Amino acid sequence: MPRPPCAARRAKDQSLILQDTTEFIYSRAQPGKIGFTKTINAGRYKVGQPNVMTLCGVLMHSSLAVTLGGTPLGLTAAKFWTRTKFKGTSTLKRHVNPTRVPIETKESYRWLENLRQSMALVGTPERCVHVADRESDIYELFCLAQDLGTRFLVRVQTNRLAGAPADAEPRDGAHRVFAQLSATPWAGRHYVAIGQDETACVHVKFAAIQTLPPIGKQKRYSPQLLTYIHALEVDPPAGRPPIDWKLVTNLAIEKLECYALRWKAEVFRKVMKSGCRAEETRLATAERLTKFLALIAMVSWRIFFLTMSARAKPDAAPETVLTSTEIAVLDAIDAARSKPRILCKTLATYLFQIAMLGGYLARNHDPPPGNWWCGEA
Repeated sequence: MPRPPCAARRAKDQSLILQDTTEFIYSRAQPGKIGFTKTINAGRYKVGQPNVMTLCGVLMHSSLAVTLGGTPLGLTAAKFWTRTKFKGTSTLKRHVNPTRVPIETKESYRWLENLRQSMALVGTPERCVHVADRESDIYELFCLAQDLGTRFLVRVQTNRLAGAPADAEPRDGAHRVFAQLSATPWAGRHYVAIGQDETACVHVKFAAIQTLPPIGKQKRYSPQLLTYIHALEVDPPAGRPPIDWKLVTNLAIEKLECYALRWKAEVFRKVMKSGCRAEETRLATAERLTKFLALIAMVSWRIFFLTMSARAKPDAAPETVLTSTEIAVLDAIDAARSKPRILCKTLATYLFQIAMLGGYLARNHDPPPGNWWCGEA
């Protein structure tokens, strides 16, 4: 079976586009050649003064396409950048009101850029749902999604202005989204798969709320009727915080399962950092690091895709995922061994061969190759 050449071809059915930002941190004698990511508090000096450090590194904002079943299809957009200095969002807020600054001048514009680039690549915006965390709770992103004819599901952090509900009295004054959502009764319970083998029971409520743009941008953007969802876990297990999601979407129905798949983006970046050891390279400039990370991103997706495909269909033919050249190389490596390991040509067998090239021991008590990390709720 021929393998489709790009994410756009693979995403022919409805798919999720998972947007996420991650940092690659490096230690260099000349950090200015790379740039900086953020500042941290590294403890205190003996005299009691805070020890503030600026980390050297590269940031990556990626869009990973996955199926509704969680199989990674490929990257639809990626952006790399560094900072010449980092003052922090809180510092900037003391000097300027961020709601009055054009989105095009902000670093957060990357969310809109990736959305636009992903839709240009996929070509079927109506079949895509863009899923992201609280950092993407941007009103301009909602408007762009509507303009492009695509859908989004975003975790909410901003208690936006809302139009007055139909039964509100005039003296009620201004209204906020969280107040209207809080006044909505619970609609029932729902079971959500989180991670690989865990299911959570959550109370669910949802409400369609007329959402207003920020006051400083009401001349540029129009109000939108958006659906807000609140999911609160019932009897959470000990050892992890309970699920407490407030989500906003322009879908007509609840999509908790879609947001539960956002942890796939966390697994992807862990493959880059742990599996491919992206932070152990010794490259000294931002330009070289960006090229290296772009290559590692594609390798990491292929590893992720192969692992998930082999788990779903271990007895499938290797040609369903691997190219003929890749299969020929693995066959040649195996033939050179004194005791060949490829006894049956299945996808799972070839996954084991690739894993053992990377150090997997394949002992009887070892877990299957690949990453089983499930992320946080």
